[in-house]
Amino acid sequence: MVRQSQGFLSQIYSLTDFICVQLIFLFSWWLKFKSGWIPFDSPLPFHNYALWSLIYGGIAIFLSYSFNFYTPKRKKKFSYELLTIIQVYTISLLILLSFLFIFKELDISRSFLLLFLVNNILAISFYRYILKISLKRLRQKGYNKQFVLILGAGSIGKRFYRNLLQYPELGYEVVGFLDDFQDSHEAGFEAYKPIIGRVDELESILVKTLVDEVIIALPLDAHHKFGKIINTCEKAGVKTLIIPDYFDYLPSKPYFDNFAGIPLINVRDIPLDEFRNRFFKRAFDIVFSLAAVIMTLPLLIVIAIGVKITSPGPIIFKQERVGLNRRNFMMYKFRSMKVQTEKSSGTQWTTENDPRKTKFGTFLRKTSLDELPQFFNVLFGHMSVVGPRPERPYFVEQFKEEIPKYMVKHHIRPGITGWAQSNGLRGDTSIEDRIKYDIFYIENWSFLFDIKIIWKTIINGFINKNAY
Repeated sequence: MVRQSQGFLSQIYSLTDFICVQLIFLFSWWLKFKSGWIPFDSPLPFHNYALWSLIYGGIAIFLSYSFNFYTPKRKKKFSYELLTIIQVYTISLLILLSFLFIFKELDISRSFLLLFLVNNILAISFYRYILKISLKRLRQKGYNKQFVLILGAGSIGKRFYRNLLQYPELGYEVVGFLDDFQDSHEAGFEAYKPIIGRVDELESILVKTLVDEVIIALPLDAHHKFGKIINTCEKAGVKTLIIPDYFDYLPSKPYFDNFAGIPLINVRDIPLDEFRNRFFKRAFDIVFSLAAVIMTLPLLIVIAIGVKITSPGPIIFKQERVGLNRRNFMMYKFRSMKVQTEKSSGTQWTTENDPRKTKFGTFLRKTSLDELPQFFNVLFGHMSVVGPRPERPYFVEQFKEEIPKYMVKHHIRPGITGWAQSNGLRGDTSIEDRIKYDIFYIENWSFLFDIKIIWKTIINGFINKNAY
């Protein structure tokens, strides 16, 4: 019944999207050719455009199914849907352009197609956002519930139940627990749903109780029961999810890989391990850095002159840092301190009233202008625009022994700015907190996440009270 209703909802979603595309076509046609706001040459007849709009809508619906856009996504954030919308409707337009070329429809207005694409992305995103918010509020009021049965009332099952209570907007309700060794009358169990039977009674309970998902939260020594449990759930058409007894060692988004024909759990799944993601991020880094260097070139020249006339020594300060895959590289900055030995610069923290800083250097560090040469590090491939900040080898050796998971940050290129820095974690702030932010970024990377960090860095300003 649940799968049938989900299939029906998918059909409703696809039909609504198709209708929305056609309405946006009419609006874009009016905006381009009838409103008088946009100049144009004599267009093709309306029915020519209408035909290709129908084809475009069909392509978009097909791609949406290919991207699993119509499967339920209670656990996904809207940013995930937004990225999918942009991908689906942009790729659909590229396919449509291919068809136009093949069928020699060269007189279709390209500016109209661009307007059509932008309006589609905005409209679909808006109505999807309104729909998601509406469903969230309905679930909070008790509608559109999904019922969950937890197998195992031990520490894992209880912890899952407590965590689930923190997300009422997901619309999940626990119907109870099944356990062979505990009962609901134990001290402290009053805060949880009751234990409604033993694990062996699962089949009969699924017959008389409405359950959408079964959560297996049993300890490792009960793994011999998993096969029978999964078969019972599949026979009843109920989805089964397993909480591994060692889940504390897994990342926030575990990923199953396949090696030598055997499924393996990837303990540290990183989106940037995929070639496609690395390619897009690197292409963005190159374009953004080139633009930044060209736009700030006059400023770079002024700063270089300022460094030279205010303190003897080189304009650019090069310092060894640890980067991608623990490989060392030389990071560039405008020199903001008096010339010093390599040992002292590589093993000492900068303090608020550090006597080594020059007056002009203090201004550069406070405004982060000393870091502008790092765009050249990005162009050379040492760094990225967004990523964890690189550290000196001396401190890396120290922190990797003191701070859990510190070395995870070296799985990707370091950045000029990062999720931690855009949230104010710079200078004299907790290294532990920075690593938590860095790992969250690494495990949840997306192109939109990078844009968000850059935008947040710009909005918050480059001046930071902790930047010494």
